[in-house]
Amino acid sequence: MGQALLKEVPKLKEWPHFSGEGEYDHMEFIRCIDMIKEHFELPDRLVTARFNTLFTKSAHRWYIKLRQAHKHQSWTWWKTQIINKWANDA
Repeated sequence: MGQALLKEVPKLKEWPHFSGEGEYDHMEFIRCIDMIKEHFELPDRLVTARFNTLFTKSAHRWYIKLRQAHKHQSWTWWKTQIINKWANDA
């Protein structure tokens, strides 16, 4: 990934955040991340490295447990986990 394109990537505060609480839409979160990833041609590691900040509240606690158990995984793997968790809880 070129330095010029990397400078265009939105700042972390401009990315969608996901709490998993109240009125939430896990599929909207996934769609937004997919669009950012595709538009800026981001590698999985650059996306998944931001999860510690993008997930908040109960979603953050869930993320930490899964991250500790499964270590680094692809964005595709994380999408599946998000869908499995919040599609069933919705």
